[in-house]
Amino acid sequence: MNEPIVARHWLAIAAPKAAPAIATTTVLALARIWNANGAEHSVGNAVLMGALSLGAVAAGVAAGNSTGDSVLVGTAFAASGALAFAGVAGYADGLPLPLLLWSLATAGAYGLAARYWRQDRRETVAYERQTSERREEYAHVERVETLRATTQIEVARTGAAYAEQLAQALVTRSTLPGFDPKALETAGLPELPSTNNQH
Repeated sequence: MNEPIVARHWLAIAAPKAAPAIATTTVLALARIWNANGAEHSVGNAVLMGALSLGAVAAGVAAGNSTGDSVLVGTAFAASGALAFAGVAGYADGLPLPLLLWSLATAGAYGLAARYWRQDRRETVAYERQTSERREEYAHVERVETLRATTQIEVARTGAAYAEQLAQALVTRSTLPGFDPKALETAGLPELPSTNNQH
């Protein structure tokens, strides 16, 4: 019932928050490497990246129309944006335009991620609340059952103590002069074992 408290490492907490910046920075770095290796002012490469970006947009629209899965649609549009960003960053000379696009892409990625983080946080809080309510309910049931079992044990102990005291009283009484076991049986008490102490 008492679960151990697990403290998460600070990297495990920070990694999801840093993921959008890491993703856009990785795309920028790869695009600039691609730029240095001949993509700068290459119309063919720019057309290729534009076509891939438009294909990702079309896939996102199709996924939204057919399945309505927001995660799939968001992934398709993120891929489209990354491809367009990589195409512009690879095609452009100099860093100002790629850095401007990087900052816009990073801000957009954080805006999109924040929506999912809020939804995830709401689901986590709702789950924790539901779990806490269930624990309280089970703890209440457990307390009631413990009280019931304790009461039954005490009643059984009281009955056993009464029977023991009655037996002891009968044994003691049977040793006294003038004891008549037949009179006890006619009064409704259980039959006593036969004794040799007849007075």
